Amino acid sequence: MEDALRLGCVGIGFTIYPGSAHRFEMYQQIRACAEIAKRHGLVVMIWSYARGSGLSKVGETAIDVIGYAAQIAAQLGAHIIKVKLPNEHVEQDAARKVYEQEQIPIATLSQRVHHVVQCAFNGRRIVIFSGGPIDSDDAFLNEVRAIHAGHGFGSIIGRNSFQRSKPDALRLLNTIMDIYSEQSQTIRTPALT
Repeated sequence: MEDALRLGCVGIGFTIYPGSAHRFEMYQQIRACAEIAKRHGLVVMIWSYARGSGLSKVGETAIDVIGYAAQIAAQLGAHIIKVKLPNEHVEQDAARKVYEQEQIPIATLSQRVHHVVQCAFNGRRIVIFSGGPIDSDDAFLNEVRAIHAGHGFGSIIGRNSFQRSKPDALRLLNTIMDIYSEQSQTIRTPALT
């Protein structure tokens, strides 16, 4: 915190691993840092990546797990939350019953993105999604379109740009900017409190 303030940073970032044996220690650390950061007017960003022996490999990106990871980050004080894109698998039996009973739509990626955004104080926090491993332009751009349609706030696309040639990367980035700059039905201005 002292370094962030001394350097004139606008925020702090912290990674948590919900599902990890050390999750409670991580939660305590970021909670304390977030309180100090907010007192000094700094933005808090949390990367919330579910991992741990209690999760299957597909469960690390299951819709219920990713939704919960986003909610935990919001509850810990994040203004900006980064999570992985969710798949339609529901990892926990208790959650599956709720998804079925409440008929929560999760069949498409845009529906799952929308659900994760809802899990983060119903869109009052900025939720961005990781771009994942390098993929074809069409597959990656379809994910970007789904994030936009689901009211996600964007995606982090490092590998999907810097592992391409410069002209291909610039073309991809321009297409992504065009997708995100399309007029949305509603303008989202999350409260940073």
